[in-house]
Amino acid sequence: MTRITQIIKKKFILHPLGGIFWKEKSLLLISDVHLGKVAHFRKFGAAVPQKAVHKNYLLLDEIVTHFNPFQIIFLGDLFHSSLNKEWALFENWVAKTPAEIILIAGNHDIIAPHKFEELGIPIFPELVLDQFLLTHHPEKRKGLFNFCGHIHPAVRLQGFGRQKLKLPCFFKSDGQLILPAFGEFTGTHVLQPQEKDEVFVIVENEVVKV
Repeated sequence: MTRITQIIKKKFILHPLGGIFWKEKSLLLISDVHLGKVAHFRKFGAAVPQKAVHKNYLLLDEIVTHFNPFQIIFLGDLFHSSLNKEWALFENWVAKTPAEIILIAGNHDIIAPHKFEELGIPIFPELVLDQFLLTHHPEKRKGLFNFCGHIHPAVRLQGFGRQKLKLPCFFKSDGQLILPAFGEFTGTHVLQPQEKDEVFVIVENEVVKV
């Protein structure tokens, strides 16, 4: 189940897969997919099932089908490492995806820019759309609200019987919202919310404000 939030009088829809849809722009924001990471680890002997390679593409198809966006902007770390066998899968996914795709470069995006540009994907260090600053690393800039990734945010919650849960989340603070990592094969970093922060956890295919 999705959740709607308003930021600077604009409507954004938070999806439990980790993306954010800007309704007025028909724009889907996704961060930290880390495509190629499974193939990278398998290459060096990690016991990761081959079927895990395809999982991210299935999830991308699911969220794109749900919103049918005009544009998709990846907020960095789209491809985890240097070129590997998974690049061919990425090429196929791009070819069948009707939306315009843009990449904000992240620290893991080390593949030569011309490889993305050959697929019609422009790369930028950052973008400003209306009053919103789109980056990979969190940035604070006066007069702009920042959407970013990189952190792979999560929070710890106390459950029944003193059970503690670590859940990925959308982490909203003053002037900024950090997206959770979209990729399946990624870790998380626990953040400590302050009094005025807003946290939207992802649990059982729902986005829940805590």
